[in-house]
Amino acid sequence: MIAFIKELPTNKKIASVHCIPITENGMIMMAWDEDEQLLTTIGGRIEGEEKINTALDREVMEEAGITLQDEKIPFASWYWESTNTYTIWFLAKVDEFVSTAFNHEKTGYVIFNFETAKQMISKIEQKSEIRIQILEKAEKIAEDLEWI
Repeated sequence: MIAFIKELPTNKKIASVHCIPITENGMIMMAWDEDEQLLTTIGGRIEGEEKINTALDREVMEEAGITLQDEKIPFASWYWESTNTYTIWFLAKVDEFVSTAFNHEKTGYVIFNFETAKQMISKIEQKSEIRIQILEKAEKIAEDLEWI
């Protein structure tokens, strides 16, 4: 179940991190998963004893070839009962695009505004409610911060 948060949960392990990166012109980035044929937020599993910020920085570099600014705002969580862990979503601004080979990724990335992202997800996915809710919450926060 999705929960909207202002602070990281501390009662269970955080096993994965995702991000909605915002570019300097207010566009967002999402990943295209070619296997599942869907648009998703950029992120993945925390490896070993990796810190949350380190994992997020690694994932955005691997999947989108970007670095993020230091401010990363947690805004949503999903509790996985099967593993007793959380996935956390962050909102962050893109610091820079870096040349990368994307050797180990099965995704590509797309850049668009929030409205186009929501429209595309609605058209592609049968059950898009959760992804749309995540985007709507991120959009509201980005507007409040004047990032878009």
